[in-house]
Amino acid sequence: MHLSGSARPRESVRDYPRPPVAVPDERRVVVEFAGLVVADTDRAVRVLETHHPPVFYVPRADVRTELLRRSSTRTWCEWKGAAVHWDLVVGPRLSADAAWSYPDPAPGFAALTDRLAFYPSRVDRCTVGGETVAPQPGDFYGGWITSEVAGPFKGGPGTRGW
Repeated sequence: MHLSGSARPRESVRDYPRPPVAVPDERRVVVEFAGLVVADTDRAVRVLETHHPPVFYVPRADVRTELLRRSSTRTWCEWKGAAVHWDLVVGPRLSADAAWSYPDPAPGFAALTDRLAFYPSRVDRCTVGGETVAPQPGDFYGGWITSEVAGPFKGGPGTRGW
């Protein structure tokens, strides 16, 4: 496999840690919706957690935040803390809860402060290092599946209790 000019070994999500970790990732991450680039960065943070494809968090400064509207959805992660969710609005198109963020992340996840993550299933296209991402199965998690990660992935039917 060849991504962003350097070879990357294939990773098994079974080998990702629990509790998860947040690690910097310098590959170009792009999110597109309704014909617009909504996010574009080479300063992402990747969260790795057992049985989950990575989730990429983009610095707020690299997101078109004028296209986001805070939704009423709130969720809780046992590791990262309280999350708020964001609707994506471009003209007449609305993607409800397309993104989320941790305004005050739990200890150990300060790297997520002022960053947003996007559900690949709720936007038109996400790429990592030029490779188009497939969404994690199910609608609860927002993992980004690329050729560098191998499953099985949590999220599909019968996997919630893993």
